[in-house]
Amino acid sequence: MKEPRSGKGSSKQPRPPVSLKQLAAHLELDPATVSVVLNDVPGRSIPERTRDRIKAAARELNYHPNLLARSLRSRQSKTIGILVPELGDGYHTQVMSGIGDFLINAGYFYFTAHHRHKPELIEEYTRMFISRGAQGIIAVDTLLDHPVSIPLVAVAGHRRVEGVTNVALDHQRAAQLTLSHLHALGHRKIAFMRGQPFSSDSEARWKGLVAAAQTLGIAIRPEMAVTLVRDISSPELGYPVVQQLLATGKPFTALVAFNDISAIGAIRALQDANLRVPADVSVIGFDDIKAAGFTLPRLTTIHQPLEEFGRIAGEHLLGRIQGTLRLRQEIAVQPTLVARESTGPVRR
Repeated sequence: MKEPRSGKGSSKQPRPPVSLKQLAAHLELDPATVSVVLNDVPGRSIPERTRDRIKAAARELNYHPNLLARSLRSRQSKTIGILVPELGDGYHTQVMSGIGDFLINAGYFYFTAHHRHKPELIEEYTRMFISRGAQGIIAVDTLLDHPVSIPLVAVAGHRRVEGVTNVALDHQRAAQLTLSHLHALGHRKIAFMRGQPFSSDSEARWKGLVAAAQTLGIAIRPEMAVTLVRDISSPELGYPVVQQLLATGKPFTALVAFNDISAIGAIRALQDANLRVPADVSVIGFDDIKAAGFTLPRLTTIHQPLEEFGRIAGEHLLGRIQGTLRLRQEIAVQPTLVARESTGPVRR
């Protein structure tokens, strides 16, 4: 019997999905046998011919397992929640790439929520992840102030919170690399950018720079230290603060930017003021995002292994969920200096 046509160009409608019991009845097999095959349960001796028949029928009859019911039975949703300030290019994207690749390979699904550093959204999204059955949370560049009921790993986390593992760069070492590099090039009049108050790295990075400056005998002049305030992820972040520095009329031969994005904006502002980088002012960034090696000039920066951050966070979180790893309060990651074209010797 031919199927009726609904009109020119019509196509066969997809078959509605069937349940496990309906699939087993169609195959005249026990539902437990069908479940074992479709869920790849090890240790069961089922003929290969039967396995092939079950899988072919599942495709033909449009069978999909009820993952919610399965997770309720096993109490394993294999779902992770990820909190991130934004979904733009640069730092957050590279960390997210490392997290996503690891979770996919481990057979886990993940939800992502961006909160724009708003405390009420951080709180709300955390509750939503838990209520939707997430087994754990990874928070990227997110300020946390209290424990939650499921395992949580914070990338760029610095606050000590019960039950939270912080995966963070060694900012003291990063500051030493930054200022030792400029000091060796002869720079003593150095300007600084402080990060936004809502960034989880801001305080640790600034404390590291202050300590390193004291060790090297570099004075941090108050008028030469500007604070970023805008919540944007474009080079526009660093442009106006450099204009602010130049407006003071105080000379400086080097600039330590808070991150690569602000460093790129800073270089543009210096060039627009007819200053050459690095002949007149050297600029050093932080993060080593993918664009850093393609700016003009190419950006000298502190390298953070951003995708590795994501992998470490995912690996430790799943280890805690599966009971193979014990809680660690902190996992320190070491930085390296990548010297490119934006820094050079001080001009005599």
